[in-house]
Amino acid sequence: MPIYFYESDIGKIGISENAGRITNLYFSSDVIPQNMEIYETPVLKEAGHQLKLYLEGRLIKFTVPLNPVGTAFMKQMWSLLCEIPYGTTFSYKDLAIKIGKPNAARAVGLANSRNPIPIFIPCHRVIGTDGSLTGYRGGIELKRKLLELEKGKKYGYI
Repeated sequence: MPIYFYESDIGKIGISENAGRITNLYFSSDVIPQNMEIYETPVLKEAGHQLKLYLEGRLIKFTVPLNPVGTAFMKQMWSLLCEIPYGTTFSYKDLAIKIGKPNAARAVGLANSRNPIPIFIPCHRVIGTDGSLTGYRGGIELKRKLLELEKGKKYGYI
């Protein structure tokens, strides 16, 4: 599978695809699978461009095709994450209620934590019921910065 790395205001980001659909996003702290081939495809170039625009505050919805690998429940949750509007947040409990399983907040959290395409699938928009910023693969500080970016706040990072 091809992967290509992009320098961004949040560090080096790796994006991979399979058959013209984005499958993974890797932060600089992530382990990259050994079987990847480093080259830029048209869909990776477009994903890198859209990510750049998003981080500049000039894009609110990604349009590159996605194909995250996971269980049926995970895919259901990731699809639901893509419905959370830019600049807003939902709690894990809100999402559990939305799927008709009000006691499934932990399962929602687990699916959220296994999101292979963060930012494109906006798991950073999910917070604790009390409004706290909970775990994020890219780190809590990055989660805070992405949420602030979406709310139009300025900070020195991006």
